[in-house]
Amino acid sequence: MSDELLKLRNEIDRLDEEILARLSERARCAQRVGEVKQGKPPFYRPEREAQVLRRLAELNPGPLPADAVKTVFREIMSACLGLEHPQRVAYLGPAGTFSESASRKQFGSAPGFMPMATIEDVFRAVEAGNVDYGVVPVENSTEGAVNITLDLLLASPVKVCGEVRLRIHQQLMSRADGIGAAKRLYSHAQSLAQCHEWLNRNLPHLPRIPVASNAEAARLAAEDAESCAIAGEAAAKLYGLNILAPNIEDDPNNTTRFLVIASHDAGPSGSDRTSLVFSAPNRPGAIHALLEPLARHGVDMTKLQSRPAQSGLWEYVFYADINGHREDAEVAAALAELADRAAFLKVLGSYPIAAI
Repeated sequence: MSDELLKLRNEIDRLDEEILARLSERARCAQRVGEVKQGKPPFYRPEREAQVLRRLAELNPGPLPADAVKTVFREIMSACLGLEHPQRVAYLGPAGTFSESASRKQFGSAPGFMPMATIEDVFRAVEAGNVDYGVVPVENSTEGAVNITLDLLLASPVKVCGEVRLRIHQQLMSRADGIGAAKRLYSHAQSLAQCHEWLNRNLPHLPRIPVASNAEAARLAAEDAESCAIAGEAAAKLYGLNILAPNIEDDPNNTTRFLVIASHDAGPSGSDRTSLVFSAPNRPGAIHALLEPLARHGVDMTKLQSRPAQSGLWEYVFYADINGHREDAEVAAALAELADRAAFLKVLGSYPIAAI
């Protein structure tokens, strides 16, 4: 070993010790925060985390990219938050799904993650206080809205306190080293649709079998060497499968948006979104009248979607996302006018805008 290399390794060891000392100091400070809060939730503040990560990314001098800095510090915050109060997070299971990946992207690896059989079960767990947070899919960039999530947001008392945007990369996987022996393909129906053109080009004659989740598809493939599956990388690792073809989704920008639900929403972070649902009185120009206050107050609406209401035939509710926090002056003024004009209005929550 050269003297120069030995010198560099010694310097890395010294820096590691310094980093460890600073991490321990930060952890003790986090413990003190928990003592000051005196056991009163919420311990996790999405707006505070968003502000910290945004600030560190802006201060980052390199050479680490900003995303790497955010990943490292999210794990640090996750571990320190666990010292204040162990978090419990429910997600649409089983283990190995994209919902689990989204949960870990949002909360780091420290919380206790609890897979649920259905989206309804995630909502129930949050409502009952059995978990602190839930993570549910709400829309996909190619397949559209997850309607059951929209319906439950309308009916449930939970609040939206965060969002996660996850790039969806589909992997073809199997126990085998090649596709030649495969006699069947398992995957969730939505993933089969997202890989439709690739499958038509490369595996046109292989039978496609829809199952309840991608993780279930990976489990089935792990039990049978003549089967393969389409799922995420996490499922391949969980079930010890070989990735035969990576990133086979037809749209390379395929992204799923998840919402974080809790008993509270988030305070202003400086870059926020507010979700709401409302209904219009049955008269000409009603929708225009409801949207006009948003335009007049300069509030940017990023989404508007209708869903059949549960109250009657041919009646609809409208889901909207707007930029800004409900406590921002312009947003608050627009929402106040909207409440006066709408037959029904429910603010689902304000929360930090997620980055990809």
